[in-house]
Amino acid sequence: MPSVIPVSSRLADTSAGLKNLHQLIQLRWVAVVGQLITIEVTHFSLGMRLPLEPMLAIVIGMALFNLACLLRCRARKAVHEVELFIGLLVDVAALTAQLYLSGGISNPFVFLYLLQIAVGAMLLRGGYIGSIVLAASGCVALLATFHRPLPLAPNLHDGLASPYVAGLLVCFLLNAVLVVIFITRINDTLRRRDARLAAARQRAAEEEHILRMGLLASGAAHELGTPLATLAVILGDWKRMPSLSHDQALRDDIVEMEAQVQRCKRIVSGILLSAGETRGEHSRQTTVRGFVDSVVQEWRATRSVDTLVYDNQVLADTAMVADTTLRQMVFNVLDNACDASPQWVSLQARVDGDALHIIVTDRGPGFAPAILHHIGAPYQSTKGQPGGGLGLFLSMNVARTLGGSLRAENTPQGGACVTITLPLPDIAWSNETPNHHHGH
Repeated sequence: MPSVIPVSSRLADTSAGLKNLHQLIQLRWVAVVGQLITIEVTHFSLGMRLPLEPMLAIVIGMALFNLACLLRCRARKAVHEVELFIGLLVDVAALTAQLYLSGGISNPFVFLYLLQIAVGAMLLRGGYIGSIVLAASGCVALLATFHRPLPLAPNLHDGLASPYVAGLLVCFLLNAVLVVIFITRINDTLRRRDARLAAARQRAAEEEHILRMGLLASGAAHELGTPLATLAVILGDWKRMPSLSHDQALRDDIVEMEAQVQRCKRIVSGILLSAGETRGEHSRQTTVRGFVDSVVQEWRATRSVDTLVYDNQVLADTAMVADTTLRQMVFNVLDNACDASPQWVSLQARVDGDALHIIVTDRGPGFAPAILHHIGAPYQSTKGQPGGGLGLFLSMNVARTLGGSLRAENTPQGGACVTITLPLPDIAWSNETPNHHHGH
């Protein structure tokens, strides 16, 4: 059980890391296109002579690095935080080189460092964030001293007519738009990752709960074995006693008690089998229609319900594997329906596509809204009994383990409806199933 959370966490982190890397790749493409446009406008439209060859070489280098990141993204392997950190350092270095060639700190696009810091604050943790801040701050300090001059006077009094002021406005708009777009996307990615981690932890807790209940049931079954065997021996002795042979009513009671003891022993054996064997062991081959027929027949024979409406609509009878787990899952749902509506219970079975649907309906009070919202959670019961609500919880986990689902709803005419959906490929009988399982 402890391995469930780390595995799920790694899957969630892998997905989030790949999405964050993809966000950086998109941001870098925007930077590549933006730098090309800026170089063209500044050099050709405004007539400010720029060192085109080294600046274009930097743009090409960024594009090649981005293509390498795309190939890394397609590998679908986990993206470590250090990889995102290196990618941001490359972006800071490219921006620093471009600013060095185009006026240094006097270039209005120097404020694009703030975008790099903001993205780093969202993607990185701990010392990595501080390292990005220190790297960007150091680059700004270096650009204040070392840079190639750019004939761009910061004449703020000319307003929008000043190229410097126009550059500041463009830089501000770029920062604002890109921060809103990419930070929103990154936040959404992180929220989805947290939601997946929370779901993984919840499922791990539920499976751990099932394990504890299985151990408890197995222990109880072992403990019950001895007294049940003793009762069987005593009842057998009573049956052979001459003093009781003339009392027919008492003999009938003894026969009934023997039958109930045998039923208890079968239940105990089933608990031990379910707790000690994995799916596929001690299973038997049957068909979908035959499985539902046998489950309903056995449940009807051992439960007390006034009316059971049974509608088996399974036409194409597919071979399947039946074991105690599947049978008990349906029993749990039927037992809950019978407890809520002892007068009337309905079971309908049908196949739609590649899925088997078992629909159990009752005419009881239905599920309370609070319970319906948390259906399948342990101890969510309408009966008000300690330990109640475990039937649907166990059934839902069995269905989920087989790739299916369990859905509960209240019917418009009153009562409740529980639908078990099982994918046929996951319960189908395959030729690889060991032959020694037949007939168990």
